[in-house]
Amino acid sequence: MSRIGKKPIPVPNNVTVTIREHELEVKGPKGTLTTPIPAGIRFVLEDGQLRAERESDEYAAQHGLARTLANNAIVGVTQGFTKQLDLVGVGYKADVQGRTVVFSLGYSHPIEFPLPDGIEVKTERVPAKQSIPQYQVTLTLTGIDKQKLGQVAADMHRLRKPDAYKGKGVRYAGVPLKLKEGKKKSGK
Repeated sequence: MSRIGKKPIPVPNNVTVTIREHELEVKGPKGTLTTPIPAGIRFVLEDGQLRAERESDEYAAQHGLARTLANNAIVGVTQGFTKQLDLVGVGYKADVQGRTVVFSLGYSHPIEFPLPDGIEVKTERVPAKQSIPQYQVTLTLTGIDKQKLGQVAADMHRLRKPDAYKGKGVRYAGVPLKLKEGKKKSGK
């Protein structure tokens, strides 16, 4: 039995869940999301709780996945999700211009990153990050779709991955980065 799949999902009063044959539609105060329902899984809405049930043990692998996708949709339309990225490096910066983020990451040209619908970005310079040398800016990404938000953050991270020696680049905030030790002088 899937331990995650059998947990019921509490549905808040301000959220409407519509169960269709192959998808789940969730409407809330922040927007509307649709989630696919894998084959062999069905959802039941009773007493303000949503439960995922599977037809047989053949669909055990999909059980927890379906429940987690439905839970992410409910959390997304009520609270939303956030991810933070740190820009580390001398001269590295990011500016938000409408629906585009313009990065200056040490290349010979600025990089324009168009934002997809449903994703918002704020830039802020937080002086409290003294633990990171050459820290410049924190980008805060927000959205209701967890998968889309994670993909946008990964695409921004890929623009300039942190180097192994100084850690300069686009980092995920709060994720420790193990740096390599540089060359040492010979002891003559």
